[in-house]
Amino acid sequence: MHTIHLQEKVVLVTGGARGIGRAIARACARNGADVAILDLDLEQAQRTAEDVALESGRKVQAFEADVADLVLVRAAVNAVLAEFGRIDVLVNNAGWDRFALFLETTPEFWEKVIQVNYKGVLNCCYTVLPHMVQRRSGAIVNIASDAGRGGSMGESIYAGAKGAVIAFSKTLAREHARDQIRVNVVSPGITSTELFRAMQDHRTGAKVMEAMARSVPLGRRPAEPEEIAPAVVFLASDAAGYITGQVLSVSGGLTMVD
Repeated sequence: MHTIHLQEKVVLVTGGARGIGRAIARACARNGADVAILDLDLEQAQRTAEDVALESGRKVQAFEADVADLVLVRAAVNAVLAEFGRIDVLVNNAGWDRFALFLETTPEFWEKVIQVNYKGVLNCCYTVLPHMVQRRSGAIVNIASDAGRGGSMGESIYAGAKGAVIAFSKTLAREHARDQIRVNVVSPGITSTELFRAMQDHRTGAKVMEAMARSVPLGRRPAEPEEIAPAVVFLASDAAGYITGQVLSVSGGLTMVD
């Protein structure tokens, strides 16, 4: 029987400098993994890497890249492989959004949301998967959102992108099961992050977010990032070795989807 740990695995976490990504990096390192943090904000990523390494005693390093740029992702992944030798687990966490009703948005806004939240996942999978296929081993955990499962007022483009991540992940799981590569999704509900706080700046965003928080069956509050991370560790670990193509909501019961 497998226990839930990541001992001696190398985990690459995108958007790992802060928020949910930081919590995932910490949880992976605490469970025995060496961690590569990939983030647009290299300075903050380095601070997080230093903190996590000091706390866990594991090797943790920061790398800079914009996940929306395939060329930059390739360069960063090559740097990770040169430093760590392999990538056992890819966690696609990087994301971005702002609260806006659909008719308030612009094509430029659509492009940014889709580029970061969906194309970023495509770029990272496209770059890391050949390495995993060659080794016939690997786990990918994509961070979606329950906005992509049940919709979310003021997040139309984001919800669409996250819904695409879910469908893409299921298809990837089917295509690469033969390569012993598992692909699963963790789907958070509202979570107390900088993104959540920024969405409250909109004139109606604060009311919507507060109403959603009050609707959470478990606690009537947003999740903390540390409450999302254990689901990622589980799906990345060998304990989930017979699980692929699945979506796990971590939302305090706010969204209950078959």
